[in-house]
Amino acid sequence: MLSWAIRFRILFLGGMVGLLLASVVGFRWVPQLYFPDSSRLQVMVDYWAPQGTRIEETSAGLERIEKFLQQHDATASVSTFVGKGPPRFYLPVSAEDPYTSYGQIIINTKSLDGVNQLVGDTDAWVKVNVPEAMVRVRKYAVGAFDDWKVEARFSGPANADPATLRRLAEAGANVLRETPLAKEVRVNWRQRVLALQPQLNQERARWAGVSREELARVLKRSSDGVVIGQYREDDSLIPILARNIQSERESSATSLDELHVTPRLSTKAVPVSQIIDGVDMPWEDPIIWRWDRRRAITVQCSPNGVTAPTLRNAMLEKFNAIDLPPGYRLDWDGEYWSAKQSQEALVPGIVPAVVVMLFILVALFNSFRPMLICIGVIPFVMIGITGGLLMTQTPFGFIALLGAMSLSGMMIKNVVVLLDEVNANLSRGLKPYNAVVEAAVSRLSPVVNAAGTTVLGVLPMLQDVFWVALAVTIFFGLIVGTLLTMVMVPTLYALLYRIPAES
Repeated sequence: MLSWAIRFRILFLGGMVGLLLASVVGFRWVPQLYFPDSSRLQVMVDYWAPQGTRIEETSAGLERIEKFLQQHDATASVSTFVGKGPPRFYLPVSAEDPYTSYGQIIINTKSLDGVNQLVGDTDAWVKVNVPEAMVRVRKYAVGAFDDWKVEARFSGPANADPATLRRLAEAGANVLRETPLAKEVRVNWRQRVLALQPQLNQERARWAGVSREELARVLKRSSDGVVIGQYREDDSLIPILARNIQSERESSATSLDELHVTPRLSTKAVPVSQIIDGVDMPWEDPIIWRWDRRRAITVQCSPNGVTAPTLRNAMLEKFNAIDLPPGYRLDWDGEYWSAKQSQEALVPGIVPAVVVMLFILVALFNSFRPMLICIGVIPFVMIGITGGLLMTQTPFGFIALLGAMSLSGMMIKNVVVLLDEVNANLSRGLKPYNAVVEAAVSRLSPVVNAAGTTVLGVLPMLQDVFWVALAVTIFFGLIVGTLLTMVMVPTLYALLYRIPAES
């Protein structure tokens, strides 16, 4: 094989370059994934009722889901949190901010197979039985974890018009709703809520001795209540509230004129109707997010049966077509931004590492051509990586990238062993052609055995959900890379040193 490859070196190397180009093109069909799901025997269920929903109604909606989960065969135990998420007991998952319309259920399962079964059954059940809220059923993940895999953030100046931002976000949300690749589409500003705004008459309020703070305190006491102290029970602090009776609280929104406020320096109460001009009922944004001091609204969703990069790439052109006013911009967050940051963080370490490797190779052989051979062989490992990932349908992510980077060191080690044997043969007086062929033949066994032990070493990781991408990358990449090394290195050596083939 070596004799044929060296004789027809241009044809052979051209064929290898063609396979390399085919693997690069074929890599487009390899699924992309930042980090895989975790193997934890737990499932999360997020529950979002419409913004402004009272916490009692949220609790009732969560109770129905909780009953379904407790009856499922895969469930071991259920914990429900109303108003906010649980304490941060798992580092990659951030707790949700407190909202009366939000709740989360944590389910412990009996087995790893039960996780997939519970996710599928619960997702189908809530779509039919909980139409009034957005419910998201998801697994835990490992490594860096984004609560929302795909996020498109529209931002404007510090005083950007909320209506404009909502219009942009709604345009992006409609793009995602129209594709079957996305699910659980939402906007992080949530829904607008109807507010009651008493219009304080400053002149009459001053004559009555009533301040804006005193009016606000009366209104709060008539609805949610005012905290006047705390009661300690064991290690819990329970707020003590002063508020109107329940029948008055339920009608407070429609009977503001019947409320009375007592000025701080007086003992006589004044009807609220005497110090206000009326009550406005505007729709307002209860949540306004900012990013880098800019008002920002984010469209969020989860991939439906595909990876996050696949969904983003499918929607990228339509999002870029959204007309942005001057001063507004679109940024991608979520898994895309996390992956980009992780990859960019590798660059400061890769550059000096490559420089040191090249320096060592040049110093080792006291020549530039062996270094060119080492560097020239490394890209061809892509043939095995692409083929293995496509064959196993394993997504390529950050962990697989680390495996691909480690392959470069393994490949260089094989090349150095082979070139060192070539130099040893030349020093013994062999002709250049014989020195190259004999070196490849004599080093075939140790190189293949060393690669074989590494390949067998990663076999157990093929069953692990976290390390499977790295294992597939090293497994197929090293097998193909080793076989190519034993043929390509002698051929490249003969080409660069212009060694003629023997007839």
